[in-house]
Amino acid sequence: MGLLADLAGVKVGDSYPVRIVGVINVSPESFYKSSVKTSSEEIVASALSIVMEGADIIDIGAMSTAPYLKTEISTEEETKRLVLAVKAVKEATNIPVSADTTRSRPAEAAIKAGADALNDVSGLKNDEEMAKVAAEYGVPLIIVAHEGRPGDGTPIERVTTALKQSLHLAERAGISLEKVVIDPGMGFFRQAKYPWYIWDCNVIGNLEKLRVLERPIHVGVSRKSFIGKILNQDKPEQRLFGSLSATAIAVFNGVHLIRTHDVTLTVEVVRLAEQIRKNCSLNAESFNSLSGRFTC
Repeated sequence: MGLLADLAGVKVGDSYPVRIVGVINVSPESFYKSSVKTSSEEIVASALSIVMEGADIIDIGAMSTAPYLKTEISTEEETKRLVLAVKAVKEATNIPVSADTTRSRPAEAAIKAGADALNDVSGLKNDEEMAKVAAEYGVPLIIVAHEGRPGDGTPIERVTTALKQSLHLAERAGISLEKVVIDPGMGFFRQAKYPWYIWDCNVIGNLEKLRVLERPIHVGVSRKSFIGKILNQDKPEQRLFGSLSATAIAVFNGVHLIRTHDVTLTVEVVRLAEQIRKNCSLNAESFNSLSGRFTC
């Protein structure tokens, strides 16, 4: 049996198309300033556009989590922003919404405002109440790899270890793993032993190894700093083509969900990459059975 999860009614896994998670960012502190929406009108317009462009889920973040920026805001401010955005999107669309937060108070408030899932880049390790909130309300989770302190091994081994720890926290809280997907945390591992851009490239190239955790894989590479470092692009606005390239490679290497700021173009890249992934394993017998279907 292949990998499978249910994210608020969206089936995710080996037997389903790669799902698209569209980003709505309501944090002015974000690394990608051009993506920020702060008013209800802007948020609704963005949500409607994301739905029309083909996203399956909308992910809303109210506090930047970029590890190289000082972006922490008060819990009260994050909660206010998140509730405003979640309410606006849920009133305007019927698409599932995930709340991107590492703190339990904003998470619970977002759920009460209508959020269908949680996306925790700390892997339930920043706030011990997060797992309890997710369990109490029965919401699905996107769990991102996070190390409290640097571990041992290759990048993908350390990511795997970090995710195992988070999955254990989820199970201990009573969360059904059928509602959990995992994320390797692109851009979040920044220790001196490995330059972060080398780390991220290594992880993208080894994503299939995360299948040992038996959960579908979610990845966000959109506009991230490793792309800028490699391509000498300081501004996130310059990193579209790099983002699409990394997305195609991630899909080919087995991911089930792609998180993006650029839904339309990402959908095209994902659909082509998943077809290549699907058909690259055809053997001679399979090709012979297909040959008669493609005549001029």
